[in-house]
Amino acid sequence: MARGRKIRIRAGTVTAEATLNGAPTAEKIWNALPLNAKASTWGDEIYFTIPVEAALERDAREVVERGDLGYWPPETAFCIFFGPTPVSTGDEVRAASAVNVIGRVLGDPTVFKQVRSGTRVTLEQA
Repeated sequence: MARGRKIRIRAGTVTAEATLNGAPTAEKIWNALPLNAKASTWGDEIYFTIPVEAALERDAREVVERGDLGYWPPETAFCIFFGPTPVSTGDEVRAASAVNVIGRVLGDPTVFKQVRSGTRVTLEQA
Protein backbone atom coordinates (compact mmCIF):
# COMPACT_ATOMS: atom_id res chain seq x y z
CA MET A 1 0.00 0.00 0.00
CA ALA A 2 1.19 3.51 -0.68
CA ARG A 3 2.25 5.21 2.54
CA GLY A 4 0.29 8.23 3.56
CA ARG A 5 -3.16 7.41 2.19
CA LYS A 6 -5.40 10.19 3.47
CA ILE A 7 -8.61 9.60 5.33
CA ARG A 8 -11.20 11.98 6.78
CA ILE A 9 -12.58 11.41 10.27
CA ARG A 10 -15.90 13.05 11.10
CA ALA A 11 -17.15 12.83 14.69
CA GLY A 12 -20.10 15.09 15.41
CA THR A 13 -18.89 18.65 14.77
CA VAL A 14 -15.22 17.59 14.58
CA THR A 15 -13.59 16.83 11.24
CA ALA A 16 -9.92 15.91 10.90
CA GLU A 17 -7.71 14.47 8.22
CA ALA A 18 -5.28 11.67 8.91
CA THR A 19 -2.93 9.40 7.03
CA LEU A 20 -2.82 5.63 7.12
CA ASN A 21 0.63 4.05 7.12
CA GLY A 22 1.84 0.99 5.20
CA ALA A 23 0.86 -1.60 7.85
CA PRO A 24 -1.21 -4.62 6.75
CA THR A 25 -4.01 -3.61 9.14
CA ALA A 26 -4.08 -0.10 7.64
CA GLU A 27 -4.52 -1.68 4.19
CA LYS A 28 -7.50 -3.71 5.42
CA ILE A 29 -9.10 -0.59 6.88
CA TRP A 30 -8.49 1.45 3.71
CA ASN A 31 -10.23 -1.27 1.69
CA ALA A 32 -13.23 -1.27 4.08
CA LEU A 33 -13.88 2.49 3.87
CA PRO A 34 -16.28 4.24 4.26
CA LEU A 35 -17.14 3.12 7.81
CA ASN A 36 -19.69 4.43 10.32
CA ALA A 37 -19.78 3.74 14.05
CA LYS A 38 -20.68 5.20 17.43
CA ALA A 39 -17.76 6.56 19.44
CA SER A 40 -16.80 5.44 22.92
CA THR A 41 -14.35 7.46 25.01
CA TRP A 42 -11.68 6.29 27.45
CA GLY A 43 -9.69 9.16 28.88
CA ASP A 44 -8.21 11.05 25.92
CA GLU A 45 -8.97 8.26 23.47
CA ILE A 46 -11.91 7.63 21.16
CA TYR A 47 -12.51 4.11 19.97
CA PHE A 48 -15.20 2.25 18.05
CA THR A 49 -15.74 -1.21 16.66
CA ILE A 50 -15.24 -1.61 12.92
CA PRO A 51 -15.94 -4.63 10.67
CA VAL A 52 -12.23 -5.35 10.10
CA GLU A 53 -10.41 -8.28 11.67
CA ALA A 54 -6.63 -8.28 12.06
CA ALA A 55 -4.11 -9.85 14.41
CA LEU A 56 -1.47 -7.98 16.40
CA GLU A 57 1.42 -7.03 14.16
CA ARG A 58 5.08 -7.51 15.07
CA ASP A 59 5.53 -3.84 16.03
CA ALA A 60 2.30 -3.53 18.07
CA ARG A 61 2.72 -1.54 21.28
CA GLU A 62 0.90 -0.18 24.33
CA VAL A 63 2.55 3.23 24.58
CA VAL A 64 1.77 5.36 21.52
CA GLU A 65 2.18 8.99 20.52
CA ARG A 66 -0.45 11.72 20.85
CA GLY A 67 -2.18 11.79 17.44
CA ASP A 68 -1.59 8.11 16.59
CA LEU A 69 -4.36 6.00 15.12
CA GLY A 70 -4.47 2.43 16.36
CA TYR A 71 -6.30 -0.82 15.80
CA TRP A 72 -7.14 -2.87 18.90
CA PRO A 73 -7.68 -6.55 17.96
CA PRO A 74 -9.64 -7.72 21.08
CA GLU A 75 -12.57 -5.44 20.15
CA THR A 76 -11.81 -4.98 16.41
CA ALA A 77 -11.64 -1.31 17.33
CA PHE A 78 -10.29 1.78 15.57
CA CYS A 79 -8.63 4.07 18.14
CA ILE A 80 -7.77 7.77 18.05
CA PHE A 81 -5.25 8.71 20.73
CA PHE A 82 -5.02 12.38 21.75
CA GLY A 83 -3.75 12.28 25.35
CA PRO A 84 -3.44 10.20 28.50
CA THR A 85 -5.86 7.32 29.21
CA PRO A 86 -6.87 5.81 32.57
CA VAL A 87 -3.84 3.44 32.43
CA SER A 88 -1.28 6.12 31.49
CA THR A 89 1.57 7.02 33.80
CA GLY A 90 2.04 10.76 33.84
CA ASP A 91 1.67 12.33 30.41
CA GLU A 92 2.26 9.14 28.39
CA VAL A 93 -0.40 7.94 25.95
CA ARG A 94 -1.10 4.29 26.73
CA ALA A 95 -3.62 1.90 25.17
CA ALA A 96 -5.51 -0.67 27.28
CA SER A 97 -3.30 -3.34 25.69
CA ALA A 98 -1.12 -3.53 22.57
CA VAL A 99 -2.45 -1.90 19.40
CA ASN A 100 -1.32 -1.88 15.79
CA VAL A 101 -0.34 1.72 15.00
CA ILE A 102 -1.98 2.34 11.64
CA GLY A 103 -1.58 6.07 11.05
CA ARG A 104 -1.61 9.61 12.43
CA VAL A 105 -3.98 12.55 12.72
CA LEU A 106 -2.83 15.55 10.67
CA GLY A 107 -2.96 18.71 12.72
CA ASP A 108 -4.01 18.99 16.36
CA PRO A 109 -5.47 15.71 17.65
CA THR A 110 -6.86 17.36 20.79
CA VAL A 111 -9.88 18.56 18.74
CA PHE A 112 -11.27 15.11 19.59
CA LYS A 113 -11.66 16.19 23.25
CA GLN A 114 -15.02 17.64 22.12
CA VAL A 115 -16.35 14.21 21.09
CA ARG A 116 -18.60 12.40 23.58
CA SER A 117 -19.54 8.71 23.82
CA GLY A 118 -22.38 7.89 21.46
CA THR A 119 -21.32 10.42 18.82
CA ARG A 120 -21.60 9.12 15.25
CA VAL A 121 -18.19 8.73 13.58
CA THR A 122 -17.53 8.38 9.86
CA LEU A 123 -14.21 7.28 8.34
CA GLU A 124 -13.80 7.86 4.61
CA GLN A 125 -11.14 8.18 1.96
CA ALA A 126 -10.08 11.82 1.56
